[in-house]
Amino acid sequence: MAALCCRVLAQTSRRNVIYSTARYANKMMADPLEHATGLEKRELLAEAAGNDNPFDMKIFKRGPGTKDSPNLVPSCFESRIVGCVCEEDATSVNWMWLHQGTPRRCECGYWFKLTKRAPV
Repeated sequence: MAALCCRVLAQTSRRNVIYSTARYANKMMADPLEHATGLEKRELLAEAAGNDNPFDMKIFKRGPGTKDSPNLVPSCFESRIVGCVCEEDATSVNWMWLHQGTPRRCECGYWFKLTKRAPV
């Protein structure tokens, strides 16, 4: 009786595995854009349109950074936190808040100014 139960169990488990793989073999994974919503969907659409940096999160090199010609930092909000690596070999970042309309000077002497940008 035990041998019969083992044989039946082995045959049914093999059948389920065979049927399950045959049943789903022709299906593909759906595109993530079809399932995304909200901010994630806007990010995927921006990347599909060719904008690989939709939230302006990439590091960029500082320009002259004088008071007359400050480094422009885009933002769709009234204020933004900005990190400045003052020396090339520095291991720390100096963080500061930038507010709309008023340029701000970092400890190293570079000036930064917030500019208006359309949201994603």
